[in-house]
Amino acid sequence: MVTGLAKGKDKGHAVTKIAKVNRSRKGSQHKRVHNVRKLIREVVGLSPYERRILDMIKTGGASADKRIYKFAKRRLGSHKRAVAKREDIKQVNADQRAKQAAN
Repeated sequence: MVTGLAKGKDKGHAVTKIAKVNRSRKGSQHKRVHNVRKLIREVVGLSPYERRILDMIKTGGASADKRIYKFAKRRLGSHKRAVAKREDIKQVNADQRAKQAAN
């Protein structure tokens, strides 16, 4: 509460505050960016380390998820990125299987 006085803890001219609008969109992806990245993935394909992760998924095994995570973490540097990449490549694998089943 501003008092309007020149001295003291709440000094200064009394005004009504305008509420700030939150303009942050961190973490959300727009449709256009999503479509462009999807198109690039379709045209260019997977990078070599992504192909290796895909191969690990296909060969499977008991500790495949852990091995994939450790490999991705070494390449990408953080836990969050590694887990996201693992889920992304799993989705790519599922899409490929669905496409094969449709044919």
